[in-house]
Amino acid sequence: MKKIEAIIRKSKFSDVKNALHDVGVNFFSYWDVTALGNERVGKVYRGISFSTADIQRRFLTIVVNDDFEQVTIDTILKFGSTGDVGDGKIFVYDVQESYRIRTGEKGEETLR
Repeated sequence: MKKIEAIIRKSKFSDVKNALHDVGVNFFSYWDVTALGNERVGKVYRGISFSTADIQRRFLTIVVNDDFEQVTIDTILKFGSTGDVGDGKIFVYDVQESYRIRTGEKGEETLR
């Protein structure tokens, strides 16, 4: 099993979420985060100056069976990309075990 963490633009979240559902990834956690990016240039939008150093993003945590690892990553890469700096990052970790709290089951069946 793999744990995939992705930090993506909030504007791409709906596209990524729908695409993940389309490929069969139906459960994941997400929350809003503030990230610190490489770009330190101030911007002006509608007459209001703001810093681009602190970037609002969405953080996704997804645990999948090994056979869903690459399709999950490919989906996030395809639907989370704008081609601009700041599209985000993906991190992949090994998961040793998972348990379903309700039944006490363990293993890959808990992800279905």
